[in-house]
Amino acid sequence: MEKTEYQLIRSDRRTLSVEVDSSGAVLVRAPRLMPKWRIEAFVRERQGWIEAAKARQAQRQAKLPQIREEDKPLYVKMAKAILPSKIERYAQRMGVEPTGLTITSAKTRFGSCSGKNRLSFSWRLMAYPEAAIDYVVVHELAHIRYKDHSRAFYGFIESVLPDYRDRIRLLKGK
Repeated sequence: MEKTEYQLIRSDRRTLSVEVDSSGAVLVRAPRLMPKWRIEAFVRERQGWIEAAKARQAQRQAKLPQIREEDKPLYVKMAKAILPSKIERYAQRMGVEPTGLTITSAKTRFGSCSGKNRLSFSWRLMAYPEAAIDYVVVHELAHIRYKDHSRAFYGFIESVLPDYRDRIRLLKGK
């Protein structure tokens, strides 16, 4: 069996853990003073789980749009053309009022809502299906009323998009 490459992160913790991130990289978290041999044994014991998790991540990534940095101008143009009307339509339906719109280059979040109700969306969102874009717009608009991810927040989203869970799957490649 091949030795697993991993990134070791030591911290003030008591237990060992292993995770496979979205790129397929293996991260092992360990207590500061834990001996290396014990960490290596832990990784060997979990080799089967690690390989399965890497395969799942590879399948997920294959389902997601392949976004290239050189496509940014096109996606920014699309975002500026598409998002304002979606925001206006859903905001009216939801009874909320955003204070502005910003297009960002965020890589790890599709959208956000500031404390002053300004919405931001990553241009990368434009590579996803329209149903997914609508979900992110509704999600961020819902933050104008609910500044958390409570049951009430998701209930509000569901009142607008009853199939919101399916739309989330589109964003995650599931």
